[in-house]
Amino acid sequence: MDLKIKNRKALITGATGGIGRHTCAMLDAEGVSLFLSDTDEEALAELAGEYGAQYAASDLSSKDGCESLVEAAGTDFDIWVHATGVTGGKGDPLAMSEEEWADAINIDFLSAVRLARHICPPMTDRGWGRVVFITSENVAQPYPDETVYNSAKSALLSFAKSVAMQHSGSGLLVNCVAPAFIETPMTDGMMEKRSKEKDCSFDEAVESFLEEQRPYLVMKRRGKPEEVAAVITMLCSELASFVTGANWRVDGGAVGSINV
Repeated sequence: MDLKIKNRKALITGATGGIGRHTCAMLDAEGVSLFLSDTDEEALAELAGEYGAQYAASDLSSKDGCESLVEAAGTDFDIWVHATGVTGGKGDPLAMSEEEWADAINIDFLSAVRLARHICPPMTDRGWGRVVFITSENVAQPYPDETVYNSAKSALLSFAKSVAMQHSGSGLLVNCVAPAFIETPMTDGMMEKRSKEKDCSFDEAVESFLEEQRPYLVMKRRGKPEEVAAVITMLCSELASFVTGANWRVDGGAVGSINV
């Protein structure tokens, strides 16, 4: 299927994560030229080499880090996929420290705001742009021990919707994709920790997690990053020309409600 984005230019932030990597592969297959960013320069260079892409290692947890990326990458992009994110501190919502709140807000939310100020206006000037932010199932179904993540990703969704409402008439279409329990280094780490705590195998940790904490995930497995990347890539395409301000869930049914 031709997504009609050949020769477009894309910025992928959070490129070396599981979802980011598969998004790179799918956009490259559509003839999109890539500029990649993440924190690990060695992993980034290796990934960029696979696609002949440009890249810049950047820490997007601060205003200075975001501005450094803009300085290195420029703002001449048709597509921007923002896959940067951390789960952050976990525990009692009333016991999260200032540092834990700041970490999640800066990385999961403010990185998008700070970059959007630079990357989105040129898209509206040209009359064509696609932005996809990665949110989470947590924006629709928050979990109490992940409150800093819930809040930061919910703020990101609200920001995305606001930009979409303000600028979609100028050709800038902004959407979110909300994955749930995907096979990524992030959930690998969660399950490795769980397997040690419960003195069980990795697979048993996954199985018990699904049973105890994700009862609506009717697929009974972790999602694959390419299953998320396929939705992202579609939203970056000309075929999604009547989609904006949406939050597409790729969650195996993990969210029990019909909202958001």
